[in-house]
Amino acid sequence: MNTFNINHAKQWAKTSDSFLAQLIKTLWFKIKAIEMPNIPFVFKLLYYVHLIIKHVIADILRIIYYTPLLKSRLKNNPKQLYLYGGLPVIIGSLDIVMGDKVRLAAMTTISGRAVGQCIPQLIIGDNVDINWRTSISVGKTITIGNNVRMAGDCYLAGYPGHPVNAKLRALGKPDEEAQVGDITLEDDVWLATGVKVMSGVTIGRGTIVAAGSVVTKDLPSFVLAAGVPAKVVKKIEDESHECL
Repeated sequence: MNTFNINHAKQWAKTSDSFLAQLIKTLWFKIKAIEMPNIPFVFKLLYYVHLIIKHVIADILRIIYYTPLLKSRLKNNPKQLYLYGGLPVIIGSLDIVMGDKVRLAAMTTISGRAVGQCIPQLIIGDNVDINWRTSISVGKTITIGNNVRMAGDCYLAGYPGHPVNAKLRALGKPDEEAQVGDITLEDDVWLATGVKVMSGVTIGRGTIVAAGSVVTKDLPSFVLAAGVPAKVVKKIEDESHECL
C-alpha cells in the first residue's frame, strides 16, 4: 500500500498542473542539481590521492591475496602472473596449466565441461594477455600458445552446454560429445575485441582475427581474417613475422 501511495504521489507531481505539484517538481530538480563548488587545486589533489590509494590497495590485494589464491587452483606455479582487478571466475572441474608472464583480467570466466570421459584441460603459454569479459569454455582441451593476445569480450567455445535437440534441452540434458571439441591458438595469435572461436578450431601462428568475427573453421598461419564466419582477408607480409 505504501509503495502504491509513493508511486501515485510521484506520478501526480510529474503530471499535475497544480501550483503545489509544480513547486515540488521545481524543488526536486533543484535538489538534484546541487553540486560542490569547483575548487580545481583541492579536487585535483584529491583526485590523485584517490588514484594512489586505489592502486596501492589494489596492488597489495593482488600480491598477497588474489595471486596466491589463483595459483592454488593451477597445476603448476607460473612466474610473474599479473591479475587485473581481482580474481577470475573458475567454474567446474578442469586442469589449468599456465606459463610465465601471463596477464589475466578479473572479469574473465573459465569453465570446464561438467560431463565427459576426461577432465577438461586449459593450457596457457608464456607472455599471454587475456582481457576483460573474456570467457573460456573448455570442453576437452584448449591450448593458448606463447605471446597470444586476446582483447576484451572474446569467447573460446569448447562446448555449448546444451544439446541441439529442443526436447532434450527442455529436459535439461547436457550437450553431446559430437558438439565438443578442442581449440588451439598457436603462438603469436591476436584476437581483437569480441572474437568468438568455436570448438574444433585451430588458428595458425601469427594470425590476426578482426573485431567481432566468429571463427568456425581452421585459419592458416600469418593471415588477417574477418567476418561471420571468419574468412581470410589477406596474408600478413613476411617482414611482419619477425615482429610477432
